[in-house]
Amino acid sequence: MKVNDEMLRFYWSVGEDIEKRQYENRYGSHFYENVSKDLRGILNLNRGMSATTIKYTCYFYRLYSQLFENRQGVIDDSSAANRQGVIDDFDCIFRIPWSLHVLIIDKLKKEPHKALFYERQGAAQTNFALTIPAPESDLAQELLKSPYDFTFLPGKERYQEAELKDALIDHITRFLVELGKGFSYVGKEYRLVAGGKEKFIDLLFYIILLHRYCVIEVKVTEFDFPDLGQLAGYVAMVDDLLNTEVEKPAIGLLICKEKNTVLARYALSTINRPMGISEYELARQQLPDDLKNALPSPEEIEKGLMDK
Repeated sequence: MKVNDEMLRFYWSVGEDIEKRQYENRYGSHFYENVSKDLRGILNLNRGMSATTIKYTCYFYRLYSQLFENRQGVIDDSSAANRQGVIDDFDCIFRIPWSLHVLIIDKLKKEPHKALFYERQGAAQTNFALTIPAPESDLAQELLKSPYDFTFLPGKERYQEAELKDALIDHITRFLVELGKGFSYVGKEYRLVAGGKEKFIDLLFYIILLHRYCVIEVKVTEFDFPDLGQLAGYVAMVDDLLNTEVEKPAIGLLICKEKNTVLARYALSTINRPMGISEYELARQQLPDDLKNALPSPEEIEKGLMDK
């Protein structure tokens, strides 16, 4: 986290220099490529600081400087509570991984207040701040996101739960990439036995960076309270039956079709184990039925091209 903070502050300074000195306008279309080459030479880097990265440092500074460029004046003139809020908000942007910044910039390049709100909220809804000691709670929060992009799965608008789990395991490499760095696959329908009863965990992963198991339940419906209760039971079983002296308490992650943010917050507040709730996306965009019917099918398009 310290390395990430220092790197982002360096990126901020690069973007600030370029923007304030108007270097981009002064040096033409190959400016970013030339800066990349020069910086890599000066810093003796074999990789990193690409032209794209440097361009995004400008976007990064441009987006948030609208809110914080005059922060010293705000700090001087505000009450103690407001001063602390300004400082916390500014520091917050240096605690977010760069890859997440790039996604936020792409979506909210001209909407700094929305971007900052997204930074504050984090990705998935969790209770990590209450159940995992700092600063590990911040790292755990950064590892989870919402929504998860399942558009790499075969094109279906609706899945049954069993079908969705099977499809994810069939595409486990892509699923692992989507989950993020440090997730290792353990098993599907993972069997645990306690009190003479069998229980089967949808998906079990191990988070190498945290030394914690991650119990994942997948629901094709909207989130409801019983979903989290079931997941909490599975997490407790993993802690008791699988953890060794090395492992820390497991994390539970519920990935559902959609969630009500208010209900999710209530549910998480009652659970004393680390839990998160995220959504998933199966398709970027669905056409209305009437428009779908009005368009030619892929077969009709192919036939038309062949006829030409």
